[in-house]
Amino acid sequence: MPALRASATALLLGATLSLTACGQQHGTSPAVQVPVPSVDPGVADGAPHNRDNNAYRRTGEMSPASAKDAQKEADRIEPVLKRLWKQKKWDPETVRTALLALGYQETRTGGPLTVKKMDARYETDHYVTPEGALIGLRVHDDACVTAFVQKSNYGVKTNGPFMETGCFEPPYGH
Repeated sequence: MPALRASATALLLGATLSLTACGQQHGTSPAVQVPVPSVDPGVADGAPHNRDNNAYRRTGEMSPASAKDAQKEADRIEPVLKRLWKQKKWDPETVRTALLALGYQETRTGGPLTVKKMDARYETDHYVTPEGALIGLRVHDDACVTAFVQKSNYGVKTNGPFMETGCFEPPYGH
């Protein structure tokens, strides 16, 4: 039994030394640090696979012509949202009515416009849905106007569509 115990101890000690020396070079050559594979450049915390994990949050490319058309539509929508925000009217129904007055049609009737309530978000220990409206306008297959109006502010931007959610930015995963 003592021989078995000594063999087990030697094996454990050898494994421990091997693991603690992992990645180190020995001898006279200087130590070389091996970078962590698949860490995306520009990621502050060095998270591996950040770009792959967030691919669903990247917009598609817009052609220059589509980008120009999307900007025209954004320029039409922005003053309407500014007026509604100043009037403290940011509920989806009021926003929808104001944008339909510009001549847009809703997606549910075959048009390019969607107006919906704000997405729920997690705060402290529960989900809340802030007051306000999210706007998505599909200008072309490769171009959107994405906007919002809420109590604190409003915003309008142009972008290519998101892979899974069209003109609307998808919520964060995990």
